[in-house]
Amino acid sequence: MHDITEYLAKNKERFINELIQLLKIPSVSADPAYSQDVINASEAVKASLLEAGCDTVEICETNGYPIVYGEKIINPELPTILVYGHYDVQPADPIDLWNSPPFEPVIKSTDVHPEGAIFARGACDDKGQMYMHVKALEFMVKTYQLPCNVKFMIEGEEEVGSENLGTFVAENKEKLTNDIILISDTGMIANNVPSITTGLRGLSYVEVEVTGPNRDLHSGLYGGAVANPINVLTKMIAALHDENNHITIPGFYDKVEELSKEERAEMAKAPFSLENYKKALDINAVYGEKGYTTNERNSIRPTLDVNGIWGGYIGAGAKTVIASKAYAKISMRLVPHQDWKEITELFKTHFESLAPDGVTVKVTPHHGGQGYVTPIDNNGYKAASKAYETTFGKTPIPQRSGGSIPIVSLFEKELKSKTILMGFGLDSDAIHSPNEHFGVWNYLKGIETIPYFYYYFTELSK
Repeated sequence: MHDITEYLAKNKERFINELIQLLKIPSVSADPAYSQDVINASEAVKASLLEAGCDTVEICETNGYPIVYGEKIINPELPTILVYGHYDVQPADPIDLWNSPPFEPVIKSTDVHPEGAIFARGACDDKGQMYMHVKALEFMVKTYQLPCNVKFMIEGEEEVGSENLGTFVAENKEKLTNDIILISDTGMIANNVPSITTGLRGLSYVEVEVTGPNRDLHSGLYGGAVANPINVLTKMIAALHDENNHITIPGFYDKVEELSKEERAEMAKAPFSLENYKKALDINAVYGEKGYTTNERNSIRPTLDVNGIWGGYIGAGAKTVIASKAYAKISMRLVPHQDWKEITELFKTHFESLAPDGVTVKVTPHHGGQGYVTPIDNNGYKAASKAYETTFGKTPIPQRSGGSIPIVSLFEKELKSKTILMGFGLDSDAIHSPNEHFGVWNYLKGIETIPYFYYYFTELSK
């Protein structure tokens, strides 16, 4: 395959500017106020795929936001790669913690990205990483080097649980037929330490509601005489972990796989500085389940975290009330073999059992998905490894991620395909947080590396 570096050098500014235009679209799927913007983003993705060289691109309607499907079929006898990504983004809140407006992208130099990083919501998750694949296709088509068939499936509901993707996949198995699925929605260890994600955690996301009296009450007249839902809720949440930060839900760990000492030793070989980790987060100590390292806690162990909690009066000044209701949103990151629906039921049963007399509890499941582990002995992983070796000059490290992409296990179930996770973001890129960004170097490195995956996968598949 001809070297891509010359093509990158010639088109670098255009590639960056095109991504910036996409990032300006506030495609926040969680907030109905942005519904037209989400639709606009799907149209922009369709246009970019056509411009890059897809023969056909269609916007496929669902019960929610549309899925953009495109394809470039050069020979049905050749391997087919299915690229998955998403064009929706997380809400930008809290806005006042951004150093620049979240949908007005700017490029700024940082200690990690001295060559500059694009700051905007969705820069890394997932518009920037998804768009690398569009530009990689452009290079291969424009230089007549596409070695295989390629299909794109870019959705607009990943950040809200991909509720309609399962139906679309089940109803379009023939359209989506492939030999391997390629996703860039993960990260790597460092710019000089490439890695390939080989495992993802599952997810169960719920909302809880604790109700006490039928109205807000005067805390002087009623305090101490009736159950305070906020007090009760905080006690119930505190009871979900023991003194060793072990989750107390009965049956929660029954299917958790315990990795061998040998596997844990291999994981420990990945470069990691605890001091730098603490410094980057401005904390003086790490925290978590006893008996496991920081990197084990955030990848191979399940977790339970409160993502939001509210109730009562939070305005200026004082209002002495006992709230009628209190709420919390809780996520559980799960490891392979833990079934998210089973865990959700275990949580519901246990959480309801923690409630004292005087309150009622409602648990509302939102969404979830299974964990996933991909083998490292198949052609997909081998091709990805060779691609990184070609552009980074070193062999990538297989790494399990703490994040969740629930649709990966769905793809294997419905399409019988393995998924390769080639991420180019970094932990410091602040995805889901204020000041999310994506290194310009990383963006261009992804565009440079992806075509080699196509080349090596085709070669290995002969």
